[in-house]
Amino acid sequence: MKKLYILIAAIGLSFISTKAQTTYKDVAPIFYANCTQCHNPIGVGPMPLLTYTETYAYKNIIKSYISTGTMPPWPPDTAYNHFFAERVLTAGQKNEIINWIDSGAIAGDTALAPVPPTYTNDYQLHGKPDLILKIPTFTSNATSTDAYDCFVVPTGLTQDRMIRAYEIVPGNPAIVHHALLSMDTSGTAKSALTGACYTMPGSNVGIGGYAPGAGPVVYPGKAPLKLGFRLKANSNMVFQIHYPAGTGGKVDSTQVRIYFYPVGTPGVREITDVTILQNWKLLIPANTVDKFTATAGPYPIDVSVYATFPHNHKVGVNLVNYAYKGTDTIPLVRINNWNFSWQGYYTYPKLVRIPAGYTIFSSHTYDNTTSNPNNPNNPPKTVVAGTSTSNEMLFDSYMYLPYQAGDDTISIANLLQGDTLLAVNNVKEPTLSTKAYPNPFDKQVHIGYTLSAPSNNIAIVIYNIYGAKVKTLMVKQRTIAPGYYESMWDGKGDGGNLLPTGVYIYTISANKLSCSGRLVIAR
Repeated sequence: MKKLYILIAAIGLSFISTKAQTTYKDVAPIFYANCTQCHNPIGVGPMPLLTYTETYAYKNIIKSYISTGTMPPWPPDTAYNHFFAERVLTAGQKNEIINWIDSGAIAGDTALAPVPPTYTNDYQLHGKPDLILKIPTFTSNATSTDAYDCFVVPTGLTQDRMIRAYEIVPGNPAIVHHALLSMDTSGTAKSALTGACYTMPGSNVGIGGYAPGAGPVVYPGKAPLKLGFRLKANSNMVFQIHYPAGTGGKVDSTQVRIYFYPVGTPGVREITDVTILQNWKLLIPANTVDKFTATAGPYPIDVSVYATFPHNHKVGVNLVNYAYKGTDTIPLVRINNWNFSWQGYYTYPKLVRIPAGYTIFSSHTYDNTTSNPNNPNNPPKTVVAGTSTSNEMLFDSYMYLPYQAGDDTISIANLLQGDTLLAVNNVKEPTLSTKAYPNPFDKQVHIGYTLSAPSNNIAIVIYNIYGAKVKTLMVKQRTIAPGYYESMWDGKGDGGNLLPTGVYIYTISANKLSCSGRLVIAR
């Protein structure tokens, strides 16, 4: 048996060494799955990366940014904690792209690349929303100072509805620093367009927000976990939008696109979104590096944390959040290299349980020196807490709900993976799988294989237990469409001789993929 394992390993290595040279079809799926959500004709990326020609033109920049970890942009430290749908390339993916570029970024047969995803509008969620709320077309009044304007938009709901997902879409991304949503149930909130609207009167309940780099919010919507936010009947949606200084005269029409659960959907648990960690006593003198903290708790009950949205401005350089009780800590989020241009909600792959009695702690570091390339002031000036971009904030939000037994065993990633609302971003890399039946066999065996993407250079080869090739069952150089295929083998070798009873190894290769299996002839 030991010899058999060595044989299989040797066969696998021989196939690796004879794989075809990397071409565009091999790296395209990596770009599609990790880059094109932003790098498409209507995305926030400065150039599309949907075709070979587009990608080739920026190959040197791509290599540099991938090598340094600048792209894809993913601020949270994956060595500290993981989140759902991380924009992170594996070491293998990085090497694949870099090796392709170093070898000349060869095109090959580009028709063999998977069909690229399509991006037909400015929206990331798939399908038609149940409710669209949009502010009136507004001309920014942020001339010499930042402006904060509040817009009250009636929901028109005649009954409570549970929000399953929402997406805040700035009408003019170039001038919207952030947008915060809250729900007014008192009917007293009024639009305030003076540029100084920081808080709204009335019974406001926070819903969520948008900042540069933020994506949509999608709650799991099937058993064993259905989460949602209750948008109440006769309520108003309040948009608080921050327009930075210098954007005066430019036009915006920000909207929120909302997807509801069907009326009467059972078992939906309500989620809360609150900025629980705040510090308004920041004072960072020029040419200094300083650290500030905030705490929340201890909490009287166990809570389940769904997502986090940490936030500061341009002088901030790193941050960390964790829960603690005594010497025990629960990691929540750490960002080692803060980037003001990439923020958003980070969803945990499983609900994080924070037991009763624990306190949530936040620490942010601010670098107000010339060493900070993002410092808005040159030379540096004293920075204090405030709402303007030139000020600083320690402002960390969390989505959470009361804990129920088993919450922390539920995989959010499994529930959201393949969610139809996220279908536009559901891009997978090609795979090759196989099966054989009947096995053992006497007269013939079916060797099946499944291709997930167009493939060529497909070969099925049979080896005996000693590693000698006994049969080249099939070689196809033409392109074959994705799907399931079968070949029949009658147990004969290349010379037509009937092979004896024993164990055989078959290998299937397609493009740069390969897989293998064991066959037993029992005569």
